[in-house]
Amino acid sequence: MTTFERYVLRRLTAAFALTLAALAGVVWATQALRQLDLVTSKGQTIIQFVGMTLLAMPFLLLAIAPFALLIALIVVLNTLSNDSELIVINASGASRTVLMRPVISFAIMVSLFCATLSLSLAPLGLSTLRDEITRVRVDLVANIVRPGRFIGIEDGLTFHIRNRSGDGQLDGLLMHDDRAEDTVFTYEAARGRIVEAAGRTLLVMQDGTIQRRTRATGSISIVRFQSYAFDLSNMVPTGRTSIYKASERSLMDLLAPSADDTYARDNRARLVAELHDRLSQPLYPLAFALIVFVFAGQPKTTRQNRNFATLSALTLAILLRSAGFGVLTLVPDMPSARFALYALPLAAILLCSWAIAAERRPSWIKRLIDALELFAERIEGRLQKLRGRHPNGVA
Repeated sequence: MTTFERYVLRRLTAAFALTLAALAGVVWATQALRQLDLVTSKGQTIIQFVGMTLLAMPFLLLAIAPFALLIALIVVLNTLSNDSELIVINASGASRTVLMRPVISFAIMVSLFCATLSLSLAPLGLSTLRDEITRVRVDLVANIVRPGRFIGIEDGLTFHIRNRSGDGQLDGLLMHDDRAEDTVFTYEAARGRIVEAAGRTLLVMQDGTIQRRTRATGSISIVRFQSYAFDLSNMVPTGRTSIYKASERSLMDLLAPSADDTYARDNRARLVAELHDRLSQPLYPLAFALIVFVFAGQPKTTRQNRNFATLSALTLAILLRSAGFGVLTLVPDMPSARFALYALPLAAILLCSWAIAAERRPSWIKRLIDALELFAERIEGRLQKLRGRHPNGVA
């Protein structure tokens, strides 16, 4: 690459990274709020909460990466035009390929990035998140042991703890058990912990007492202990097996699901739609880049309005991606529509490539943009006259 091409590529990469980080932060915050019950009602720590929500980040990056590319291209190309750099390059006799090569190279890198996310990292993150959510739902501590509350696990067995530490230790534990017909037990302990041992779930209490009260006579006996284990195995919720949705499955699982997979057997159309959506998504960054280049890659003077060219590129890119989402919803009910998932971005790529090779845009688009630019310039001139200034900005 020439010095100018490397310069453009660096600016595009920096703008893309900043835009992607900003959009990812906003999207992650909105998604994290949906999982806030992991902390408020499930007893998970902040570290666990952040870790679980970050597992969905590859999927979120896949959704916003093409739009981050779109914004980066528009910003950089408009900046190059406003600084007259495109005009200087054009006046020097250089062809449009001097600008097109870094743009296409950048789009290919983003497409490879999206392919990595779509085919590997995004489903891996979502499947791991599904495993974590399943673990939380069957976690005895998260579901039945909550600080400051009396929780009835089952008829006749009540739990209460004062506090739960970040490492899982239970402080100020009280357990009341009146399930037996002849004896009532009350357990008190300074601290305790739920552990897995020998295939059993045990509540190991330390530094406490066991109060035994006989129902018939009402006599009470108290036993002090240093350590005591209470079996909770029959109270642990079942359902530890995760059921993965289409977006949470690996590429091989979409191509050849297991024969005993009930979800795959009942939702085969969804798996097919997910497979073709993943394979087609890396095409959109390249399509977006060519659309922007067709409309905003032309050198213009500072007196010429670029707003409508930019708006046209932005509108067409959003319409293209919206059409892709619309087609995706049709694939489960109309399997032949899966070919349109590839046809839409490929058609945009071919049409824009033809326009760039012919060094012109379709005539109707050019006429529309020219008319809108002329209309905008006239409106701006009238507004300036109403403010008592010359259209060029001189009082």
